[in-house]
Amino acid sequence: MKDFVLNAFSESASVKQQFAREHADRIVQVAILIAKAFRDGHKVLLFGNGGSATDAAHIAAEFVGRYKRERAPLPAIALGTDIAAITCIANDYGYDELFARQVRAYGQKGDLAIAISTSGNSPNVLKGVAAARECGMTTIAWTGGTGGKLAGLVDYPFVVPSTVTARIQESHITLGHVLCELSEEQLLGKTS
Repeated sequence: MKDFVLNAFSESASVKQQFAREHADRIVQVAILIAKAFRDGHKVLLFGNGGSATDAAHIAAEFVGRYKRERAPLPAIALGTDIAAITCIANDYGYDELFARQVRAYGQKGDLAIAISTSGNSPNVLKGVAAARECGMTTIAWTGGTGGKLAGLVDYPFVVPSTVTARIQESHITLGHVLCELSEEQLLGKTS
């Protein structure tokens, strides 16, 4: 069992290191975009299913609360947290419309949409991105494997080089934390 533990941590670290090497420039670019959106009075909408929904909620909370530094709250909304909206939309329009309907309600030109799907093929996530593009939002994807359909639909795709859901999600949450920290640095200046 100890070997399993060591191998799992080693595999996770290896996937993250490869991901960081392949995406470092884009990560910096997106952190700057996030900070600019907040500075200009815009917001970030995040959405996904299952573990990706909780990643969306986690990162939204880091922006609204704080990540590391004391600062004003930043407008970020996770679209998978309002159970009344989720059940209403799923019941009245179908689960595939879950995120698209909310994006149309909350999104506007200048806002950012972060769509999270480990496979890149979740129909409701794809429709959410389509709605974001219709609203004039900048679109960002966190996905894995080949990137699925999602990677080709967004302005800034982040594709984790793994087909293992756990490894993809572990990289996604690290990506979210790095984006939070870099965005704070852009807004508040670097710490000494």
